[in-house]
Amino acid sequence: MVNSKRDPKKALIVKQAVPYLRCVGETFPLSKERMTFEIRALKEFKKLAPNFIPDIYHESENMSVLVMQYLDTHNILRADLIKEIIFPNFSTHISTYLANTLFATSSLNLQSKEKRQLIDKFNHNTELCKLTEDFVFTFAFMEHEANDNENIKNNPLAKELFEDMNFKQKVLELKYKFMTQTDALLHGDLHTGSIMLNQTQTYVIDPEFAFIGPFGFDIGALIANLINNYIHHEIVTNNIKMKEYLLLTIKDILIQFQNKFISLWDKKSNSALLLNGFIDNHTLKKFQKDFMVNILRDSIGFAGCKMARRVFGTAGVDDIRGIENKILRTNAETLVLKIAKQFVINYSSINDVEDIILIIKNSNER
Repeated sequence: MVNSKRDPKKALIVKQAVPYLRCVGETFPLSKERMTFEIRALKEFKKLAPNFIPDIYHESENMSVLVMQYLDTHNILRADLIKEIIFPNFSTHISTYLANTLFATSSLNLQSKEKRQLIDKFNHNTELCKLTEDFVFTFAFMEHEANDNENIKNNPLAKELFEDMNFKQKVLELKYKFMTQTDALLHGDLHTGSIMLNQTQTYVIDPEFAFIGPFGFDIGALIANLINNYIHHEIVTNNIKMKEYLLLTIKDILIQFQNKFISLWDKKSNSALLLNGFIDNHTLKKFQKDFMVNILRDSIGFAGCKMARRVFGTAGVDDIRGIENKILRTNAETLVLKIAKQFVINYSSINDVEDIILIIKNSNER
């Protein structure tokens, strides 16, 4: 943060990429080039969802530097959810952001040349994509030096997870989708620590992991983090109002996203995928319905991977790993893995949002 000399109340954020992975430290070097993709993603998202991206005042890919709006009246979503603060507008805001950015950068909207040009702009964010492949889909589910090994030692939960080959087979399916599907431009790391908000505004920040990937990945990452917070309140606070709010928020985000995405699709007559007059409206509606169910299924599969990797992987979240009471933390980890495994193993049989809410609610019966 840089304050104004004339008016100390005024400030800007100056961001420059450090040459290592922050959550691990200088022992894990990273290229500063990742700021290139954050700059490009912010500029794309600002065009598509301007109300949900901070203002950009200066950027330089050569210098890996970004000067942007200081969100002085906004807080990190994760911290405020842990503090039991409710945001009634959040589901509306974030579902609009997701629908606008995912649809606009997909082959449902773009022409083939436009889509391939967009892929070219983000195709070289290989270092951070590899981090996701390793930390989200691999290391956290096996013995590895990058894990939270103090928690793994003699832990039956870890042993059970690492030996669950049915779970791992499904993780491989999802990892392959992550590695090969080029549906749309993704934030790439859309957790509750990448969202700043207050009661009237919501901003998405830090898209350094941006790449062209599967529709469900950003959605799944967000849902995973909201469920982790739900589990925190189930185990630690037992705040019934907060738990009801979180379940409703999850449901609203998924339903509103589907409705807004379809609405955008209905307004588009020609794209790389579909030429006007190719099929009749009845067939299109059936295609759209099946298409959205597949996005929902993938979202839940990715959510399961994201939840499970936070338990023993290198990057825990305060909702779970921040629980100081060891017994309560173990109870929370047990519940996280119970839900995550069901999501991953059964993602391809999910049919609607109610299936997801039912899994979460039924998992509370310990």
